[in-house]
Amino acid sequence: MTHLLTLDNVSLSFDMGANSRYDALSGIRLQIAAGDRVGVVGANGSGKSTLLKIMAKIFEPETGHVEWAPNVTASLLTLGLGFRPDLSGRDNAYLSCLLMGLSSKAASSCLDEIESFCELGSFFDQPVKFYSTGMRARLAFGSALLNQSQVLLIDEVLSVGDSVFREKARQALEERLSPERAAIIVSHNLGQISSLADTAIVMERGEISASGAVDDVLNVYQRSTVSSR
Repeated sequence: MTHLLTLDNVSLSFDMGANSRYDALSGIRLQIAAGDRVGVVGANGSGKSTLLKIMAKIFEPETGHVEWAPNVTASLLTLGLGFRPDLSGRDNAYLSCLLMGLSSKAASSCLDEIESFCELGSFFDQPVKFYSTGMRARLAFGSALLNQSQVLLIDEVLSVGDSVFREKARQALEERLSPERAAIIVSHNLGQISSLADTAIVMERGEISASGAVDDVLNVYQRSTVSSR
């Protein structure tokens, strides 16, 4: 089994002012192997998005460490990150491919497929600042999925847009996940997690409170949310 990513006792807190700090992550231990499909569930503020940003090298842990296998690339799919609003969808897709390590020639060769997949029509050549939330999601998903990064970090992107595109995105993700790629999927849609993931973790107050086979973990999570109401 090839481990693409290992988090060893990772913790991170944020300064809240007035001598106060917020513990976003605490003692996270997690290994992601090639071929893994990991669902991440938890309440708002439980640390799910922060965990993905650690994996994407956007945040550095305060304690512990993150180890990446050599030459592994990752794409973070999230609506609020990564696009320059003044540039067109085409230019942003091109830059996304370059950031994932593709050559200029390889990045350019991906653009026709990305344009076709995203179904943005003439908006593909318009500035992203004019895009709706759903259009940004299409561009983010298409750019990340088609540039062949080994680790896909998906933060709620599959839950926006119209139902037809959501199903198209789900099918495309299933088709393109290979034994060499991994996906970590954050979603409040438990049906989506169940259909796409093989294993799952529950985040609670910055810690992993449960992990294991996806259906077992989702059952635990659902019981805990019902009992806490």
